[in-house]
Amino acid sequence: MVIEEIFPNPTVKQVIFEIRFPDLFYIENKIGDLQLKILELFPNSELVYQRQFMIVGKKIEEEVKTPSPEEFGKKIWVFKSEKNFKLDVTSKSLSIVSGFHKTYNLEGGEKFRDVLKFVIDRFLATVSIPTFNRIGLRYIHECPLPSRDNTTLKSYYNSVYPFDRFNIANAKEMFFRTVEKRDDLNITYMEELRKVGHDYKLILDFDGFALKVPSNNYLEVTDRLHGLISETYEQSIKEPVYQYMRKENA
Repeated sequence: MVIEEIFPNPTVKQVIFEIRFPDLFYIENKIGDLQLKILELFPNSELVYQRQFMIVGKKIEEEVKTPSPEEFGKKIWVFKSEKNFKLDVTSKSLSIVSGFHKTYNLEGGEKFRDVLKFVIDRFLATVSIPTFNRIGLRYIHECPLPSRDNTTLKSYYNSVYPFDRFNIANAKEMFFRTVEKRDDLNITYMEELRKVGHDYKLILDFDGFALKVPSNNYLEVTDRLHGLISETYEQSIKEPVYQYMRKENA
């Protein structure tokens, strides 16, 4: 069941919408046109460069604003709102990252869906792309865990952790990840016990995606991804989490 309530204290910390498409070398020439179309929502902008390097076999990405000629990497055009959300554009992807929105499409709050429609409609009016390689919608939740023990975790969440083998009171970290296909949609579910500041939290991470989507069908597919994520989140939490989210100053 899709959740139909806007909470004053939601667990979601970040929402990410992304489209990927074939590498378009001419996008740089269109960025100015796109900037003018989205200026009312994203008045601040900058160009950063993302470079990659290796440390002990691990790929690390770093963003630099004023690189030397030998440091030039992938260009990222960054457009920022006056609220806590931004737009990143590269030659082969576009993403909207928000730490501000509390609802996707419910009345009574500022809708994340409105922002992504505003952006993508103007993007497609500027750049002609018949098919997106991938559409993704991701919700990252930082969820309360008043006490780090199995009883509390089971009372708050429908956790996937094997409680008969492991006691979370003794765990410094725990992590689970699975990818499922649901008809033509896919969802990656991640559950992690993580220390945030002085307290332990349960991180619930839902990454829904679809492949080879006609660009004129992007909104319908994104709505379905949101429905899938919302249902999976609802299946993961129990009543104490709802009570936590309904508190104004939790």
